[in-house]
Amino acid sequence: MRIELATVAGSTDRPNEDWVATALPASGQGGTLILLDGVTPPQGDDGCVHSVPWFTARLGGSLVELSDSRRDLTLQEILAESIRRTADTHRSSCDLSHVRTPQATVVMARWDEHEIEHLVLSDSVLLFEALDGSVRPLLDDRLNRLPPGSLASEAIADATVRNKEGGFFTAAADPSVATRAVTGRTPIGRVRALAAMTDGAARWTEMFREGDWADCLGVLRKEGTQGLIDRVRALEDSDTERAHLRRSKTHDDATAVYAVL
Repeated sequence: MRIELATVAGSTDRPNEDWVATALPASGQGGTLILLDGVTPPQGDDGCVHSVPWFTARLGGSLVELSDSRRDLTLQEILAESIRRTADTHRSSCDLSHVRTPQATVVMARWDEHEIEHLVLSDSVLLFEALDGSVRPLLDDRLNRLPPGSLASEAIADATVRNKEGGFFTAAADPSVATRAVTGRTPIGRVRALAAMTDGAARWTEMFREGDWADCLGVLRKEGTQGLIDRVRALEDSDTERAHLRRSKTHDDATAVYAVL
């Protein structure tokens, strides 16, 4: 088994809000991959005295621990318990009901000698490469199905679609959001490699349309995770007319993981 990962902050002016970890049990059988993309809050009060990196580190740490130590729990159950644990650490000091309380997108994959279990919540990406080279994207596409105008401003999104029925969901302080995640199980014999990336790295396909998901995984295979992120940065820098970036920030935190099983 080979696992490679890379992460690059979107700006030197603020910390990287992505979080990633992999774990391989001492038995040599199976493994775990966790990828979080912390949601940058708007300027002003978000009801919390803690930073987004503080939140993702605690949520991610709990996800890794429980994914390895509690194989009897599903990934949905692990996500719910990890959200509950994290919320309990700052419930007394912060307003966890605030719409912008620290939150993150989630990708989880856990495998043993029989199957791979996966979970995706919000717009980070998980890819499975089959033995024949075909690539299956495992996505939570709710953001792409929002009513027109829902994301016209942060205020509109917060009031109408963020963590609301008919909108999209992230891991924040409500454990029940775990039931909203996209989940599934795949026989491990059908998967040759897997990849996960935050939307900052997925821009190569989703924003700049340089290739489909199979092409994107091909870049990871040939050039590695840093190679994909370098390609994204070059595309961002060259889009001086903002034909693709439009209202998006020029550089986003970008993280990618590639694992050959």
